Amino acid sequence: MLAERLSKLVKSYDVRGASPDLLDAEVARALGAAFAVETGAAPGPEGTAGSVVIGHDMRVTSPELADALAEGVTSTGADVVAIGLASTDMLYFASGAWDLPGIMVTASHNPSSDNGLKLCRAGARPIGRDTGLSAIAERAVAGVEPVLATGSVIARDALTPYALRVTELVAVPAGARPLKVVVDAANGMGGLIVPAVFAHLDVELQGMYMELDGTFPNHPADPLNSANLVDLQRAVREQGADLGLAFDGDADRCFMVDEHGDPVSPSAVTAMIAARELAVHPGSTVLHNVITSRAVREVILENGGTPVRTPVGHSLIKAEMARTGAVFGGEHSGHYYFRDFSLADSGMLAALHVLAAMNESGSTLSALAAEYERYAASGEINSRVADAAAVTERVADAYAAYDQDRLDGLTVTADTWWFNLRSSQTEPLLRLNVEADDKPTMESVRDAVLALVLQEDAP
Repeated sequence: MLAERLSKLVKSYDVRGASPDLLDAEVARALGAAFAVETGAAPGPEGTAGSVVIGHDMRVTSPELADALAEGVTSTGADVVAIGLASTDMLYFASGAWDLPGIMVTASHNPSSDNGLKLCRAGARPIGRDTGLSAIAERAVAGVEPVLATGSVIARDALTPYALRVTELVAVPAGARPLKVVVDAANGMGGLIVPAVFAHLDVELQGMYMELDGTFPNHPADPLNSANLVDLQRAVREQGADLGLAFDGDADRCFMVDEHGDPVSPSAVTAMIAARELAVHPGSTVLHNVITSRAVREVILENGGTPVRTPVGHSLIKAEMARTGAVFGGEHSGHYYFRDFSLADSGMLAALHVLAAMNESGSTLSALAAEYERYAASGEINSRVADAAAVTERVADAYAAYDQDRLDGLTVTADTWWFNLRSSQTEPLLRLNVEADDKPTMESVRDAVLALVLQEDAP
């Protein structure tokens, strides 16, 4: 039974699924014990017990799962440092600052019926399917024999040092006047971290849906879906705010809208932060994934940096950051990674960069973003298909005359446009992103590729 559940729960980058139907206390307990052994927190025959830091979000099942994980960890003789309610980047901060392996209980932007686990080794080093997650699942199924001298659970505050650290990493100078910022926390963990961090800033904060509620009573905590930005856009316009920030459920991603309520592309934010980081760290490497705008690579080169293109996915990007020594990395999905933050991603740090850029320049967000939004983009378009591999090959054959690569899915490149078609690692979907020099060209390419994707095969 446990093996069957884990086969459905273990994804490429994390553990995620229906809870408690699939992910319940029994599964969490087994994974906690296996995690302690895999990461070396559990003492060996003559070893010293280590510790595991555990945090959780506000979902209904999260406290129970966190407690069960702690039971599993302590059953091996290892200790638990419990930080309680946390954002994912707060868990990464604790793992990096305290040099401990960590587990975050969250399903990020998934529906309220789901829950999950994000795992990392000491120093916030990522764990994915090929870097320990499969081994942890196998060990959980096999079982870990409990020891007589169980570990202890110690509560520790991570929010206060986290807020100090992020505001040290990105200092936001005072502007001519306090910026008016509307924040939509979507009843997720942004409701915890935003007030703590913004208390250090000279801003006027207007919060929306800041109450922690894992049922997401106002709208889903997925700002990548434009429908979930509507309330924020309206509030920014009505209140005459300088910008709006939308966080996802575990608050590791942040999306932004300008003073007009118009969304700012995560690629533009990536390019903006890249330019800022390169001004401080000249000549550094900056990562960008396969679906970021061409403008990101251009900006990195214009600012004297070395661009490195990567697949999508946090464990892959963090590993590449470690290999290349990159100072920063950005994904079009709204994940932003920082070398000085244990190579981990933090939507809060990205937001602070944007606030700092606005105060330093005295410009509006729309004016700042315009420099980096150079092309017409489709946004990510998801299609459910019966055979993703076969559909991908059909599209590849149709575009055989153009340059292609398979770094992550299929990327086809022409002089004035490009598109990427890749399978989701967490859902049965094909994801399409198209970019072109102008909107008519983008729409033409988008429609042609979608027609191939949705084409029904003859019986």
